[in-house]
Amino acid sequence: MFLVTSNPGLQLLFLAYAGDVTPEELRRRRPDLETLAAGLRAGLRVLVDFTHLDRMAVQCAEEIGFGMELLDRHEVSLVVRVIPDPHKDIGMSILTLFHYKHRPRILTCKNLSAAAKLLAV
Repeated sequence: MFLVTSNPGLQLLFLAYAGDVTPEELRRRRPDLETLAAGLRAGLRVLVDFTHLDRMAVQCAEEIGFGMELLDRHEVSLVVRVIPDPHKDIGMSILTLFHYKHRPRILTCKNLSAAAKLLAV
């Protein structure tokens, strides 16, 4: 499952990955990501939750890269990733190097509680 939602008042986009994530699922949610990102101002913040991710196909890298480039075009200022298990880090640091030209601040937390503190929500 891939969920994307936003809170315009907080200038926050929330992405959550759970279970087994496929490239097809990410492609189906692309319009949601585009619409929600367009509804936020430059300087938006992004919270990405991998807490419930079981597995992600390697082919998802292309869609994740697309999402990063989309967020980069919308001038994302901060990305907070929740990765409780280091084995669930699917190469996000490497993808970041190739897809964020404007280099937003990237922080990684072990749980949503720590992420909420960093985002002051």
